[in-house]
Amino acid sequence: MLLAQQATVGNPVVNVTIFGAFVLLTLVVVFRAGRGNRTAAHYYTGGSNFTGAQNGVALAGDYLSAAAFLGIAGAVAVFGYDGLLFAIGSFVGWLVALLLVAEWLRNTGRYTMGDVLSFRLRQRPVRSAAATSTLLVSVLYLVAQVAGAGGLIALLLGIPNSNRFAQSVVIAVVGALMIVYVLVGGMKGTTWVQIVKANLLIVTGLVLAAWLLGRYGFNFSNLLGSAVDNSPEAGEALLAPGLQYGRTELSKIDFISLSLAAVLGPASLPHILMRFYTVPNAKEARRSVVWAIWLIGGFFLCILVIGYGATALVGADTIAASPGASNSAAPLLAFRLGGELLLGIVAAVAFATILAVVAGLTIAASASFAHDVYANVIRKGKVDSAEEIRVARRTALVVGLLAIGGGILANGQNVAVLVALAFAVAASANMASLVYSLFWKRFNTTGALYSMYGGMGAAVFLVIVSPAVSGQPTSMIPGVDFALFPLANPGIVSIPLSFLLGIVGTFIGPRDDDADRRFAEMEVRSLTGAGAAGRPAVAARPKQDSFAPRPNPAPRPR
Repeated sequence: MLLAQQATVGNPVVNVTIFGAFVLLTLVVVFRAGRGNRTAAHYYTGGSNFTGAQNGVALAGDYLSAAAFLGIAGAVAVFGYDGLLFAIGSFVGWLVALLLVAEWLRNTGRYTMGDVLSFRLRQRPVRSAAATSTLLVSVLYLVAQVAGAGGLIALLLGIPNSNRFAQSVVIAVVGALMIVYVLVGGMKGTTWVQIVKANLLIVTGLVLAAWLLGRYGFNFSNLLGSAVDNSPEAGEALLAPGLQYGRTELSKIDFISLSLAAVLGPASLPHILMRFYTVPNAKEARRSVVWAIWLIGGFFLCILVIGYGATALVGADTIAASPGASNSAAPLLAFRLGGELLLGIVAAVAFATILAVVAGLTIAASASFAHDVYANVIRKGKVDSAEEIRVARRTALVVGLLAIGGGILANGQNVAVLVALAFAVAASANMASLVYSLFWKRFNTTGALYSMYGGMGAAVFLVIVSPAVSGQPTSMIPGVDFALFPLANPGIVSIPLSFLLGIVGTFIGPRDDDADRRFAEMEVRSLTGAGAAGRPAVAARPKQDSFAPRPNPAPRPR
């Protein structure tokens, strides 16, 4: 048996030493990169000076979070084929980002999603709605990451599941470190941390997968056979669909709901959308998504091997009983393969993964409030960069504290499941309004508000009254039962509802002033990039958008 007791996984001194070295490395990167954050453009987008390849690696680093490395590996280890479905849906979602979002978003905005919506809709209401959505989704996603970090460090330090207070302290320390990253580094520092982290994570995944396959003569069938033999309860069901989502008709519907959220979620996440503004033009935005697709797809293949390898060498029962539960599958496998040193390296890389992702989420949330709400709604564009950055940093502090509280509440949950809930809320709040705003001429401000608030409210309500929060032994609040909605993921209801509400609101509400001209300007800008940040301007709306391009001066007579 790998674990005689839960508190004897590796050597805590070795684990913490390696972990501390990785944290120190990333802090040095953050401090060095953050010295140039003098303007809002530098703090929010790194000055838009990253290449498509650099941003693609950073996108992969931003997306390959605790859910990908810890959550999906654990889901594959426990549920086999059904666990891999988390990865497949998320990977397909990047095609949506490439085809529907990347180029148009880069051409029509500057810092946030609110910039895109306010280009042709009424500025104050849609910026407020966009900021509300961004803050909510970011906090939900942060809760998943911080909870995963708490479980990981609890495993490193040998803190048992029964000691909830000690694990809560660990989560608080993780959240505090996350806040430091954002306050100091801004987007430039965060991007470089994500690039470093993505390279470390992908190399670690390749090493673990190759090491595992080498033990079985590079024969994946032998690895699968060993996983089946070491999982007597599941048996061959580990290799077929249905172990988690096929037992009942309701579970099949739940899987469809999860898949819908996974496909539309990545292109709706605020920290992913914000990354498209760190490149100089739409071509580089498309190129960055292509890079991300290749890197993420390759890493998920490694996760498939790692998940089944954890079942084969560690066992699902041992994983479930460890600190962090299913999230500990990859670190426990590393300990089984290479002992204390490999465990320390894998745990440190996983923690660096979490820090980079939460930094990106926090800066997206703080930028949305500071730029959309404070600068453009409260101050009506009459604010300088220094003041806006100060507000963004204060917002980061508040968001970090909320994430810490939520992470303590969600401690022990599978982070892939938690992230899927964030995906559902993001897609319900953002996808319909983005698509309609970019491609539907009739769309108006009322439609955007109906879609965003209605979809977001429905998703949050259904999550609260779902089995994910109460009513089940694995729920966030297992001791009570107020579950009214039978599905664990609300996407199948809330996402179509947001599209429907966008249509209803558009036909109920009045047309916006000068709507046809604004849509024509947006169409030209989204397709050509003319007038985007750093590109020649074609039209002006200075009263409506603080970042809108100024008209070209009239030519001088010869």
